[in-house]
Amino acid sequence: MERNILAKNTTIVGELSSDGDFRIDGILEGTLKTKGRVIIGVEGTVKGTVECENADIEGKFSGDLKVNTMLTIKATANITGEVVIGKLSVEPGASVNATCSMKGALKDINQKDAKGASEKTA
Repeated sequence: MERNILAKNTTIVGELSSDGDFRIDGILEGTLKTKGRVIIGVEGTVKGTVECENADIEGKFSGDLKVNTMLTIKATANITGEVVIGKLSVEPGASVNATCSMKGALKDINQKDAKGASEKTA
């Protein structure tokens, strides 16, 4: 699978979609939808909506985050907004000020896994 990189000192405003992974070390304001992994680096900032399969956050995220499988929040992360996830891993020291709900599967992201999904709220 291909990997897209938004480099440091780069800003994108708008809507992005891809089947591949995204690494964000710059600034993204808008919407990102991918079937792959989203990595927000220590210097990265995302404001808006992200829908993805997996996510690793080391930098700043503000907005609506929908992660179908696994969200990993590193110690350097700062997250605000609304988060919907399958599984969650948070390192000590991370700043999370968000509404968080856990679901077995997100139908709007990956319908093939939604057949036997049970829904839980954390």
